[in-house]
Amino acid sequence: MTTNVLILCTHNSARSVLAEAMLNHWARKLGKDVKAFSAGSTPSGRINSYAIAALNNADVDTRGYRSKSWDEFSRPGAPHMRIVITVCDSAAAEQCPYWPGTPAQIHWGYEDPSNAPEAKRAAAFESTRQSISDRMLELLQLPLADMSNDELQRALEHMSHH
Repeated sequence: MTTNVLILCTHNSARSVLAEAMLNHWARKLGKDVKAFSAGSTPSGRINSYAIAALNNADVDTRGYRSKSWDEFSRPGAPHMRIVITVCDSAAAEQCPYWPGTPAQIHWGYEDPSNAPEAKRAAAFESTRQSISDRMLELLQLPLADMSNDELQRALEHMSHH
């Protein structure tokens, strides 16, 4: 059964999209039955061009990604989420919708690379993409299909500390 992962950030334009794309990229490459989605509480409606460039530079397919509301994933018929990850501090502080099935939830914060000075912004996005990529690879090393929700929650919390 596919492990669905929802990655949240307020505007769903940079960090959450980087995480969604990197998790899907590595899951495909490693043959893992994992599907990532991303969303925001107040989506910007567009993906940051620096995020697209960082993904393209890493040979990650960016087709089909879009900025969208987390409401899409709390409706009837939406994919069942096993894991919900927040990647920005403002989204972590917001009241998230109810997710059916009580998924494991974790906050893995990353600084907003959009706030870097213009001359350093591309490098900031690449650094953020690399950090997120490393954590997504670590997530994919877990025996997700064999873990109880409590075991999964503990493993995600453990991953937060390094």
